[in-house]
Amino acid sequence: MYERYWSLKEKPFENTPDPKFFYNSPQHEEALARMLYVIKEGKGAGLLTGVYGCGKTLLSRSLLKELEKDIYKVAIITNPKLDDVEMLRLITYNLSGGEVSTRKADVIIKLESVLKNNLLDGKKTVIIIDEAHVIDSNDIFEELRLLLNFQLEDKFLLTLLLLGQPELKDKVENIKQLNQRIVMRYYLSPLNRYETEQYINHRLKVAGGQQDIFDSEAIDMIFERSGGIPRRINQICDTVLLAGYAQGVNKITKQLVKESIESFYL
Repeated sequence: MYERYWSLKEKPFENTPDPKFFYNSPQHEEALARMLYVIKEGKGAGLLTGVYGCGKTLLSRSLLKELEKDIYKVAIITNPKLDDVEMLRLITYNLSGGEVSTRKADVIIKLESVLKNNLLDGKKTVIIIDEAHVIDSNDIFEELRLLLNFQLEDKFLLTLLLLGQPELKDKVENIKQLNQRIVMRYYLSPLNRYETEQYINHRLKVAGGQQDIFDSEAIDMIFERSGGIPRRINQICDTVLLAGYAQGVNKITKQLVKESIESFYL
């Protein structure tokens, strides 16, 4: 709606996990490097936590772009609020693409077969559980731990990555056997003021726009009201660009940000 007015090719602040908009802040770069290390070195399991909207899902999609499709077979579970059998069935379906039995024993047999076939084909298997903090049953965490028992004498047959909000860390640490299998842990913090400005400019540039649409005081207020959380930054910036278009301004100011936040209860 406002794209042409601001000379944009597309909307820059959509809250969707589009890897091309991934802003590689120092901490996001480190998180990505750590996850790639766990996967490429076959280390078993990793844990990535952060507050709601800090970019964990987008980071996982960016991770996929770094993995060669002819080498890695990846299953991403985005809604893990399942029982233990459903979880195993969904993982197996994502990796095999074929029909999956409803009997747990059959599912486990098929999953082991898929993992071994991947190994024979020279492929590495990766399982990513996004929003893992919503898992409320230790039985499911136990099943995920048991997946790591699929291994040879010198290597795991899969890599498991758990992504979620901060409470996931406590849930994992309360399960001693699973906690001991986690070899990489990283916490994503909100962006600081400088990173917030770089984040906004990066997304504007990717969308084909200019980097001076927001003045410095406007960015100060966006940072203050968003807390440096990318999802909140996106919500505010999208609303402000719409308001700026409606009012016919050529620059986003602090006052416009303030009015937009108050008007839309952001």
